[in-house]
Amino acid sequence: MLIAADKFKGSLTAVEVAEHVTAGLRRVVPGLDVAAVPVADGGDGTVAAALAAGFTRHEARVTGPTGAPVTATFALRMGASSTGAGGGTAVVEMAEASGLQHLPAGVFAPLTATTYGTGELLRAALDAGATSIVFGVGGSATTDGGAGMLAALGARFLDADGEPVAPGGGPLRDLATADLSGLDPRLAKTDIVLASDVDNPLTGPKGAPAVYGPQKGASEEDVATLDAALAHYAEVLGRAVGPKAAEAALAPGAGAAGGIGYGALVGLGAEFRPGIEVMLDVLGFAPALAKATFVITGEGSLDTQTLHGKAPAGVAAAARAAGLDVVAVCGRLRLPQEALGRAGIRRAYALTDLEPDPARCMAEAGLLLERAAEQLARDFLV
Repeated sequence: MLIAADKFKGSLTAVEVAEHVTAGLRRVVPGLDVAAVPVADGGDGTVAAALAAGFTRHEARVTGPTGAPVTATFALRMGASSTGAGGGTAVVEMAEASGLQHLPAGVFAPLTATTYGTGELLRAALDAGATSIVFGVGGSATTDGGAGMLAALGARFLDADGEPVAPGGGPLRDLATADLSGLDPRLAKTDIVLASDVDNPLTGPKGAPAVYGPQKGASEEDVATLDAALAHYAEVLGRAVGPKAAEAALAPGAGAAGGIGYGALVGLGAEFRPGIEVMLDVLGFAPALAKATFVITGEGSLDTQTLHGKAPAGVAAAARAAGLDVVAVCGRLRLPQEALGRAGIRRAYALTDLEPDPARCMAEAGLLLERAAEQLARDFLV
């Protein structure tokens, strides 16, 4: 039995999900052989999944989204570089440095939040010996196109007076010149994968400000300001690096995490890949799947977003390709059985079926998940 589930956001980590499911299964089938590969799709929880897979924890003191210092964690496995040139693979999660969780409660900074700390975190990974970086993006408090990140890594963004532009996406409207020649030279020798389930472009109706800005406190006026500022930013970068700047602005993933995907594509030479696809590789899912006869996946909410690159969909697709049955556990279920079937999931067990009150469901998620796993075992294993 292979458990490959994501976190239940706000209640259980991916590791805790696997522990509770295992406990429930073994109450019905004592001694059941269970393996767990906690998974993530590049968003928050990605570093935690890497640590559960045996990566080593590293911490760095970096600049938070509002300028206050924060402690951020990244994961590193030495001797596991995909470049084959020694070094190691780091898993860096931008939310650790520049995420919404670092904002004061209820206080957003849509125009001024910066990704500078994410650049510092990437530099810390390079300092620790990483020659391959999985860069997970999501949960950001920022909409600065990755300008802060690039500045922390040596780029220069100047206004008409030759002064550095202020932090955040809004001040990019004052950008006059961009110079990427000072970027950390180690980046050119580092394999960087942009891991995300977001395929939005940088600007426009489906761009980062329009789609995700309101989640970060942006008003309609703020969204218009940010969209114009990021379009101007891409134009100035075009003068610095050539046509690839305009091409990258339209590329899938450019709009990820407030446009940090764009900064990664243009400035870091990153390759965009679906986050769950990358993370399954990094976490050693294929070897575990080869030994399995049945797979359990899941996440807090199984809904339409699940079908667009979230962890359960990726796990189910891989398991189905291997000819294995897949069932899911979740906090709440918002997909009809037909949609689950198309995703390769035979059945889903929702905690809200056991406890309809959302607050109690969140508070008692572990015990409820064990009950759901018991029913799963009775349905499929005995």
